[in-house]
Amino acid sequence: MVLRSSFDAFAKPIDSVRERSVSGGFITLLASATAAILLISQLFIYLQVQTRHSMHLAHSVPSILFNNGGAAARKLVLNGQYHIPLKLHVTFPHLQCNSLDYAHDGNDSSSGKFEHYHSKPYTFTKRMPTLEEYKTAVGNTRVKTSELQKQRREGCTVSGTIHIPRVGGTLSVSVSPDAWRRATSVLAFGMDLTGGNTKDVVDPFHGRLPNVTHYVHDVTFGAPFPPGTNPLQGAHHVMDNGSGVALANVAVKLVPTTYKRTFHSERETYQASVSRHIVEPATLAAQRSMLLPGLMITYDFTPLAVRHVEKRENVFVFLSSLVGIVGGVFVTVGLVSGCLVNSAQAVAKKMD
Repeated sequence: MVLRSSFDAFAKPIDSVRERSVSGGFITLLASATAAILLISQLFIYLQVQTRHSMHLAHSVPSILFNNGGAAARKLVLNGQYHIPLKLHVTFPHLQCNSLDYAHDGNDSSSGKFEHYHSKPYTFTKRMPTLEEYKTAVGNTRVKTSELQKQRREGCTVSGTIHIPRVGGTLSVSVSPDAWRRATSVLAFGMDLTGGNTKDVVDPFHGRLPNVTHYVHDVTFGAPFPPGTNPLQGAHHVMDNGSGVALANVAVKLVPTTYKRTFHSERETYQASVSRHIVEPATLAAQRSMLLPGLMITYDFTPLAVRHVEKRENVFVFLSSLVGIVGGVFVTVGLVSGCLVNSAQAVAKKMD
């Protein structure tokens, strides 16, 4: 019993034996500074985010058009589970709204089919551009504000959000068929031969072909991918071929991307790969294309999906490293200082 009470696994040094000196204080200060630097570096490493990428097959989307998805799939499709939002914001500075038309998968606004498939509040609207939108679209800020206020009445902005199924499709914003027929008729024959009342119909293009130069403020499919950029923002398509007539053809490949951050839930986003070119009117005429001048966006979804995960080191590994750093520094410094002190004492004894 006496032996057990006298046993101490952590023997403490006697105060009279421990000597305080300037060199000892310097060694203690050096050890503390080293431990602090290593602790800060370990904390910095812990705060760094480790990014991991992986690829897998994207989830298939059931279709109700061929009636092969069953009742459950049909219910999900009708409830919007397999739809994503498509946001559009584009300004045509030289086209009035009554001469502009938009369509999705061939369902245009002029015939009323677009509103049949995309009812409010998820639809597009046409309006006169604001002063800032018009300045951005024309790219000329040296003109007086009063002049820009008058000129912007000749422009039109199309904006809004619709919900589209997760399958490929086409979105277009172009000259309306009626306005195109009037413009070509007046240009070719000097008068409107479309059958309308010429007293009520005013040529909006003043005897010229329509200038379809436009500025794409934003086109976003689904939720944007936070670490990336949207290549469909801030695109200026200038038709500088003399006539102002051309078709801006934009092809978009959408990559489904699952984005996961530490302490956050997963987000289903989309990355876009874009290629664009301007189709001249001679090419459209040679191919006998039925497409009208303006903007056409063709999009499709890749069968492969990406999983983007951002994570930090395990917190227990971080704590273990901190304990190892602090303990290791002081133990190492203690051993080195003890070795130096013993060596100095041995040299002193020999000299005596």
